[in-house]
Amino acid sequence: MKMDLPIRSTSGKPDAGSLGLLAALITMVGLSSCASKPPEPSPAAEPPKFVMYHWEGDGVPGSPSMVIYLDTQKAEFYRDDKLVGWTYVATGKPSHPTPTGSFRISEKTSDKVSNLYGKLLGPDGKVVDSDFNVSKEVLPEGHEFLPARMPLFMRLTNDGVGLHVGPIPRPGATASHGCIRVPRYMAQKFFANASIGTPVTIVATSPVAPG
Repeated sequence: MKMDLPIRSTSGKPDAGSLGLLAALITMVGLSSCASKPPEPSPAAEPPKFVMYHWEGDGVPGSPSMVIYLDTQKAEFYRDDKLVGWTYVATGKPSHPTPTGSFRISEKTSDKVSNLYGKLLGPDGKVVDSDFNVSKEVLPEGHEFLPARMPLFMRLTNDGVGLHVGPIPRPGATASHGCIRVPRYMAQKFFANASIGTPVTIVATSPVAPG
């Protein structure tokens, strides 16, 4: 921006009007340079943290009960009518569906193993089949069947369906042979707070929130 020098008075010094004009021009130049600066970038928003489970039931009074929703793959734990915990679970795959209905815990075993499913080990001790069913497949000579562990098992049906510690490969998706797999932390909470006779309801579809 071209700016003329202020007009001087007869004394050789800028008069008051010239000084005021100079100050205004300097202010305008400053504002112009500020306006030309690019805006500061806003900090990138962090994605919400995924929550696998939540528990606040320690010391809460009331009768325990559980509800398991197959569509959302979630289990809820109640004390009377108060929800005190929830978790993602992994129920039976379409080929081995988890039954729906009303059940009661009939057995609690802290370190149970499956009598049907496990790993097939070759003569060298290496895993040949990680999903071997000893009731439907012939154990090859020289091979070994290693039963799958089901820690903190809580039986629901006579044919072996229950809740126990197990991996959740993809939260929200089925993965088991019919049992309800629970993350270890929440399995510990469920096991400690449930008892023989605790009702467990398994439903296909979760209720739709109003509105």
